[in-house]
Amino acid sequence: MTKQWGQKAEELEISNKIAGLGVSKNGPNQTSDSEEAADAANPAETSLLMKIIRQGLVESKLDIEVQRKNPSSPLYSVKTFEALHLKPNLLKGVYAMGFNAPSKIQETALPTLLADPPQNMIAQSQSGTGKTAAFVLAMLSRIDPTKNYPQVLCLSPTYELAIQTGEVAAKMAKFCPEIKLKYAVRGEELPKGTKITDHILIGTPGKLLDWGIKFCMFDLSKIKVFVLDEADVMIDRQGHQDQCIRIHKCLPSTCQMMFFSATYDSALMEFAEIIVPNPIIIRLLREEESLDNIKQYYVKCKSPEDKYKAICNIYGVITIGQAIIFCHTRKTASWLSEKMSKDGHSVAVLSGELTVDQRIAVLDRFRAGLEKVLITTNVLSRGIDVEQVTLVVNFDMPMDLDKKADCETYLHRIGRTGRFGKAGIAINLIDSNQAMEICLDIEAHFGKKIKLLDIEDAEEIEKIGA
Repeated sequence: MTKQWGQKAEELEISNKIAGLGVSKNGPNQTSDSEEAADAANPAETSLLMKIIRQGLVESKLDIEVQRKNPSSPLYSVKTFEALHLKPNLLKGVYAMGFNAPSKIQETALPTLLADPPQNMIAQSQSGTGKTAAFVLAMLSRIDPTKNYPQVLCLSPTYELAIQTGEVAAKMAKFCPEIKLKYAVRGEELPKGTKITDHILIGTPGKLLDWGIKFCMFDLSKIKVFVLDEADVMIDRQGHQDQCIRIHKCLPSTCQMMFFSATYDSALMEFAEIIVPNPIIIRLLREEESLDNIKQYYVKCKSPEDKYKAICNIYGVITIGQAIIFCHTRKTASWLSEKMSKDGHSVAVLSGELTVDQRIAVLDRFRAGLEKVLITTNVLSRGIDVEQVTLVVNFDMPMDLDKKADCETYLHRIGRTGRFGKAGIAINLIDSNQAMEICLDIEAHFGKKIKLLDIEDAEEIEKIGA
């Protein structure tokens, strides 16, 4: 089992690297449409990046909110994995993965997920808080290895996210060779008439729909556990909602439903109400990103060259740990990187054309301090914490599709500095009336003053770094 799953993970890594080596048809002086367009984050790629980057658990002291149909029914939580009374080899697998004690979301979710009779759940918390390990442990615990047919379905929105979940399952089931797992993803082709004997199927909705309904390779009425992972990304992808609902309709009424997501909004809950009857809802409240410890400034500029001069003036006067500079397009990011590198700055660029593997390599180098400046687009506006970042520069102001102020993206961007209670600096480079209007709208939205900075005045620049 482990060998088969390890091979699939290696294939993914190789295909990512090959994809990353693709040669552009545009020469160095030519510009593709994608370079000119705003570089936006793909929700599935962002989710995958966060899963890979946050291999260790994020310690959270935040409260958990629990909603249930009968508020008077007792809720249990555990402080140790032993308290869950797992099969010994499963417990061994958990400890071998380096989990010493349950995370905040696990200590509340696992007793419910493992209870008899099975209970349905919707669980929401950000990446790195232990959601995947929680539902994988529940999946593995429900398997009867003496019955050779699929008993658990786990749906992910993309091939890569399914592989990530599979890797966690393979590690956790390391000492349970009797449990068989199979990927239901692109590239996995089975001869017609095949009857699947593996206990757990992890894959994408389209492939599972084909195997279960179109080709009748397994019996959906025998499924005991149905997991929807990355549900917020799932409903964002064309056709996935319908496919999930079609699979769900074929499941028995006794099937345990688990719904896991990083966000919790009305669209998600409408979808969840179709899939998950009478759920216990667990939410790990998010840490509010705040602008309280971030000094915000704007600088008036006439052109991109003028913006570059402003960055040089700031660097010439104050000592900066590490900086992140946000651009609107890949073309601008590439141009700026070239100029800064020529002037002797150690610069990394992270934009949408990079594969996930390449993005991780760039981020690892930046976090290790090998590059002091990270030039990026909106692919990195949220979720990445680098303790040494003291300066965020908005080379281009964040705007939505209507070219209006995108206040949420602004908060995520400048929230990259001022992390962990430290003071940070945010500088907005303004080169048009439209950019000034966006800056004023952002100021009004958050009720926090964004001060004018005279970039020619070295004493004034010194003050902001004090």
